[in-house]
Amino acid sequence: MSFLPITEALTRLETEGLVESRPRIGTRVRIPSEQDIRDSNVIREALESQAARLCAQYITAKEKKQLLTSARHLDELHKMCVLEPEDSRFRFSVHTYHMQFHLQITKLARCPGLYRAIEKEQVLIFNWLYDTAAQRRTEPKEFHSTLAEALCSGDSLVADTAMRAHVRYGLDQVLERLASHKNGDNWRLKTRKLQ
Repeated sequence: MSFLPITEALTRLETEGLVESRPRIGTRVRIPSEQDIRDSNVIREALESQAARLCAQYITAKEKKQLLTSARHLDELHKMCVLEPEDSRFRFSVHTYHMQFHLQITKLARCPGLYRAIEKEQVLIFNWLYDTAAQRRTEPKEFHSTLAEALCSGDSLVADTAMRAHVRYGLDQVLERLASHKNGDNWRLKTRKLQ
């Protein structure tokens, strides 16, 4: 591959906050600050709680059945992740399914602008990265099934409350993990030694 597309790709990743470049040092994956994680979580909560409200308002009987089935399937997949913690391909497929589940909720909100905002802000991707960095392995029992039931209730306030609790779950764990590696460069050094 030529130099130009690589440079363009790295510039885009830097603009999106995923990598950082330093003169005479190079480009590396950017370790998010506590504020970055909090900001991402606030944006995700705002967008997804509105999607939940609209979903509860507009969801049809057929869509309720599909959403509940997807939620139960996702809960089962997360249980299997605990049994296979070292299978990175399987974890990747579960995270992908998890993102699709949340995008499905946004589609059910019937607001294309909201869907585009969630995609543009990449809040689901950042959530995935933060969960992975914090090595979060477990979730409450029927975590997604409980959320889906709230979304299928027909009550916008119930759906909003459930989504806010869902999005906030695990944030403290991610922040604690980040705090244990306060010196980002030191953390990078430790990571390089492990490789």
